[in-house]
Amino acid sequence: MAKGRVAIVVERCKACGFCVEFCPTKVLALSSAFNSKGYHPPHVVAPEKCSGCDLCGMYCPDFAIYGYKNPVTKNEAPQPEAEEVRNEG
Repeated sequence: MAKGRVAIVVERCKACGFCVEFCPTKVLALSSAFNSKGYHPPHVVAPEKCSGCDLCGMYCPDFAIYGYKNPVTKNEAPQPEAEEVRNEG
């Protein structure tokens, strides 16, 4: 399961490619589709690899993309390991 997600504001993007270039886990690629300005915005090609590091958002000059960590739900929270119980007597 992915640790993070990417949100893309397609209409803000000018297809500079920084998000694709600097993504450490190669989650993004430039799309073949156009936005209303005629640019090819990024799209997510490997969502399961996203770590939520937000490097894509830090490098984006237009604030068109950002990454975030998935919230941990109560059912998914790591369980503490069982403690060893010793009988002292």
